[in-house]
Amino acid sequence: MHRKQRPGFSLVELVIVIVILAIISAIALPRVGRGAKGADESALGQNLAIMRSAIEMYAAEHAGSFPGDEIVDQLTKYTDRSGATSDTKTATHLYGPYLLRIPPLTVGPNAGKNDIAVVTTGPTAGGATGWVYNKNTGKIIANCNLQDESGTRTYDTW
Repeated sequence: MHRKQRPGFSLVELVIVIVILAIISAIALPRVGRGAKGADESALGQNLAIMRSAIEMYAAEHAGSFPGDEIVDQLTKYTDRSGATSDTKTATHLYGPYLLRIPPLTVGPNAGKNDIAVVTTGPTAGGATGWVYNKNTGKIIANCNLQDESGTRTYDTW
């Protein structure tokens, strides 16, 4: 009497494959998590560079004056020489816009927020805004004092 062997996998073969997949995922998942944090840090660096460049360009076109309390409007709308804003370009509102929109913060507890706290000293991280900007010095920082991926400095010192 001959038994026909059915095509397929035995239970032992299936268990071995599942164990191998579990080992691979245990190795790969922490690396994927670190990759996401690295991407957030890279986006933060790019966003800071873009905003700092926009602030410097504004100052260059406004006789060395940095944007003031209305920084969001002054960077995203047309401005005149004194910094007054307009939604449209006019004969007096010739400058800007320097940004299409304020980029969101990509790290820390305030991630996703794109509002700016305007200060006259500092700036230092604190509060619930995405960014902190000193209108006297033109310096803008991420509103997050958590350590970066390297663990050597905090995001607000970038």
